[in-house]
Amino acid sequence: MLRQSVPFALIFAAQAVFAQAPAAPTPAKAKPPQPAMCTACHNLEPNQIGGYFESAAFKSQAMQVDVGGAMPQILRFDPKALKVIDAGVAKTPDFLSEAKKRHEVQVTFVEKDGVKVASEIRFKGPVKIDPANLIDYAGVAKLVAEGPTKTTYTLIDSRPLVRFQEGAIPTAIHLPFIGFDKFVDRLPKDKSQLVVFYCGGITCTLSPNSLKKAKQLGYTNLRVYREGQPEWATRNYQVTTPEFVKVAYVDRDIPHVMVDARSAEDAASGHIKSAVSVPAGKEKAILKSLPPANLKAPIIVYDGRGGEQAVTVAKALIKAGQQNVLVLNGGMIGWQAAAYPVESGMPALTKIAYAPKPRAGSLPMAEFTTLAKNTPADVLILDVRNPDEASQGMIKGALLIPDEELVARLAEVPKNKRIVTHCLTGIRAEMAYHKLKEAGYNAAFLNNDIDVSKDGSFKITPR
Repeated sequence: MLRQSVPFALIFAAQAVFAQAPAAPTPAKAKPPQPAMCTACHNLEPNQIGGYFESAAFKSQAMQVDVGGAMPQILRFDPKALKVIDAGVAKTPDFLSEAKKRHEVQVTFVEKDGVKVASEIRFKGPVKIDPANLIDYAGVAKLVAEGPTKTTYTLIDSRPLVRFQEGAIPTAIHLPFIGFDKFVDRLPKDKSQLVVFYCGGITCTLSPNSLKKAKQLGYTNLRVYREGQPEWATRNYQVTTPEFVKVAYVDRDIPHVMVDARSAEDAASGHIKSAVSVPAGKEKAILKSLPPANLKAPIIVYDGRGGEQAVTVAKALIKAGQQNVLVLNGGMIGWQAAAYPVESGMPALTKIAYAPKPRAGSLPMAEFTTLAKNTPADVLILDVRNPDEASQGMIKGALLIPDEELVARLAEVPKNKRIVTHCLTGIRAEMAYHKLKEAGYNAAFLNNDIDVSKDGSFKITPR
């Protein structure tokens, strides 16, 4: 009797379940914000964000972190309570003023009334790697100079494709850590061959993790060039291809400098658009017009095809302090073979003109000056400094709302006007810009130092 009752009970229970309406699916929890490439190595808690440190404003007690999306994360912080850790070492909050921009960080926060307040920020330290698995710049440079035909090795760039397209160490192939398992056929068949991985520098985990994967596959002669592309770019030239230049620079509208290393006559007969003529051996003529080295302007050098003239000019530019010089593989012939446009019938330029791409939402000095001196009816200058700063002078007609009060006082900001923000240095102005954009405003900001006098006149410092 008991054996019969159990199946009956199960059938009855099943019928009861099917009779019920299906339960609504549980909504998926939003993932903590961080750049897409970081998700391969870092799992964050719901109260954490990961990304690149942009800036900190102590006046408004706010920091800005790039998490890889259209909108950066802006977090408040209390200098008396914030924990700051740099490479495992405790620092005072003042460290935020000297912290390197674009350094990888992980921020822990608490949310109060919809505002994220940072309780801890950790700056990433160098990746720890067994010294036996390391190779330095000199070692990699020797391999590259000899080439894979003389010394059997495979040099692998573990970064995402877009970074590889922007420039790579000569002789490197692309095998990204993100998607490593899909491209294992790019590894050498001989598992005893020297394989060297590199990525984005001493804090980047992509190449060390690639080494681990290769080791699991049975490879026995593995190294990591830990300093990677950032160090190489300051000491040697990188390489790219015509196709990569188009994808990484032209299509993305990334400012760059094109240098024609052929003779002036060859350059005059036909050259890549906007190329500057710098014949090999005559580099001194161009040195004074080079962009400041700290801008790391992409300078792409090409010749006919062989590369010898391009390499000569590239090395001279690096010696002059440039930190992002690339040689175009295939040169002019490769460019034409790809059916990319060539200018002819006009001489190549003789001076370099380079302007970095402005930050999203930033206004040129001249445009801000025009708006501030004669503000149109459909524009509002929003001063996001603190009252003690504004007491020294404000632009005529400007509205003062300190950055830290902006979210709570958005009702005071008209929606039917273009809002242009400024502070002392541009840091708080940019944070205010992002808050306004998130709230649906037509906004822009001044990304410069500005000093406002009592009479409302002002002086803007160029950058």
